[in-house]
Amino acid sequence: MTHEDTQTTTRTPRPNLLKGFVFLGAVAVVAGLLAIFVLGQRSQEGPFVPTAAPEPLSVDVIEVSLSQSFSLEERFTGIVSPRRTSQLGPQTGGRITKLYADVGDQVKAGRLLASLDTRAFEAQLAAAEATVSEAEAAHKLALATVQRQKTLFEKGHVAQQRVDESVAQADSAKARIEAARAQAATVQVQIDLARIVAPYSGVIMARMADEGAIAASGQPVFELVENSRLEARIGLPAKVADTLIEGNTYTLISDQGDAVAKLRAVTGVIETGQRTVTTVFDIDDPASVAAGAVVRLNLMRDVEESGLWLPVSALAEGERGLWSVYIARGANDDVRAVRSVVEIIHSEGDRAYVRGGLRNGDLVMLDGLQRITPGQPVKPVRLSSAGGAQQAASLELQP
Repeated sequence: MTHEDTQTTTRTPRPNLLKGFVFLGAVAVVAGLLAIFVLGQRSQEGPFVPTAAPEPLSVDVIEVSLSQSFSLEERFTGIVSPRRTSQLGPQTGGRITKLYADVGDQVKAGRLLASLDTRAFEAQLAAAEATVSEAEAAHKLALATVQRQKTLFEKGHVAQQRVDESVAQADSAKARIEAARAQAATVQVQIDLARIVAPYSGVIMARMADEGAIAASGQPVFELVENSRLEARIGLPAKVADTLIEGNTYTLISDQGDAVAKLRAVTGVIETGQRTVTTVFDIDDPASVAAGAVVRLNLMRDVEESGLWLPVSALAEGERGLWSVYIARGANDDVRAVRSVVEIIHSEGDRAYVRGGLRNGDLVMLDGLQRITPGQPVKPVRLSSAGGAQQAASLELQP
């Protein structure tokens, strides 16, 4: 064995019985100290075992008072439009020579808005008037001839036939006068139709042509809107429309404020698309609302349905779209929460009208339903007695 092997063998640790006893003794001491600490923390009365029932949870409740109906406010919208809107153009075609109005102008009924080149019609009118003059001269001559023939007949110089012929010629001359005048009147109408005149007072909303343009017969040149007379058309369900009375005044609400309107007509025909009946209201004051504005008609309707109003906070959503409320039922100190299924008939803001498993006198919990479980002991605190279902439910909505 070499010297290096001897040194390696000397440094290898060997088990020592004394060290083992020391380690075991240290572990035993620590375990003993822990046991003494745990025993010192234990209560001398033993483990706590609950024997008293939990305190009931205080809940706000209202007493149910069922109603046989409720008032429902329904809102219907419509559009304000001018009573009359027209696109004006010449009945005869021609070149536009002058425009007397522009977009935005307020015009009165009968005002000249545009004129066309009528030189050709004026020439025809002059010829027709000349024809009238010629016919009048011929008629005058025929009348003179009749008078002479009658004088000669009285003296026996001519026969009765000559008199009759002269009278017939006078009548023909008179007929030619009427025909010539009718022709002149026709040409004058053509000249008048070459002018565009406002049929009623209103505002010019559009101009579709300028001077020098060739306007075809019936081509629109101006769009005139009667802004002094406005109406609103509102579609209503047939049952609701039947409750309105023609001639009565109603208030229409818009972003510009309230507008008083008189019901002029109810068509009584249900439109296929909207399934509504069109009602027409005349706006009393056109300045109270602008044409094209959206207006709303609010109407109250009684719905025959037994139930009551409850705050939305008193409703808990259940399975398959059902809703439920919690009722405090019991006597004396044994009052517990009972779940009852209800149906929402109508919701309005922070309240809802419900029907279902409720009866007069039930105490419905108003809020804190997340803390409630069926069968849990509760202590009801009444906020309202038999003051009516809608009044009781409004407690939740008061500031």
